[in-house]
Amino acid sequence: MSSAALAWRQFRFERRMFWRNPSAAFFNFALPLIFLFLIASVFGLNEADREILIPGIAGMSVMTTTFTALAFNVTFLREQGILKRIKGTPLPPISYFGGLIANAVANAVVQVALVIAIGHLVYSVPWPHDWIELIVFVILGVVAFSSLGIAMAQLIPNFDSAAAYVNAVFLPMIFISGTFYESKHLPAVLDAIARILPLRHVIDGLRGAILPNSGLGSHVEAMVVLAAWCVGGVFLALRYFRWE
Repeated sequence: MSSAALAWRQFRFERRMFWRNPSAAFFNFALPLIFLFLIASVFGLNEADREILIPGIAGMSVMTTTFTALAFNVTFLREQGILKRIKGTPLPPISYFGGLIANAVANAVVQVALVIAIGHLVYSVPWPHDWIELIVFVILGVVAFSSLGIAMAQLIPNFDSAAAYVNAVFLPMIFISGTFYESKHLPAVLDAIARILPLRHVIDGLRGAILPNSGLGSHVEAMVVLAAWCVGGVFLALRYFRWE
């Protein structure tokens, strides 16, 4: 079989394994939606606030389905010796990781679509006015966070400590990147840190795609920063990856 056909079979296998893991389905799909419903309902957000929250939750969804999921999964697979056994099989590494990453990408696309649909149907947030910008920033976010998730797994010593390592990155990033509120209210120091990190730029790009009077031309800086994170993440993932 070709490498592409093997990657497709691995992708289908990963999809079945994903839905058989309740905790993975919860953290990838349910958690961002819980944040969305709780914040939008409890705080009684007005229209302007909802237009900030929906792109923020969509950006967070890209991070949870790629960075968080892959960091946990690769650490678990390495610790259980599964990666080592995969390495000893005829399955090409590119096919194996193609299926693994494609599963994360599929989750990200479905989750972003869910958040946008719920935002429109339940909270009257308009449909994206610039679908090209939406696609561009989802792709950049997926590539950056997927590669960073695989790279992050190399820093985690064992699966028991994975939650601490991942949340030490995930939680501060979602709170300083404008996920739940407009980032202009941040202190100058935190705002400067957020501008370096990828999530802020993913959210800005998605917000620009949903709201009118914006476009790709208004987010060149965000695309440049995300492209740099993509290159850096891929380099780190390839350079420091360990099979065992």
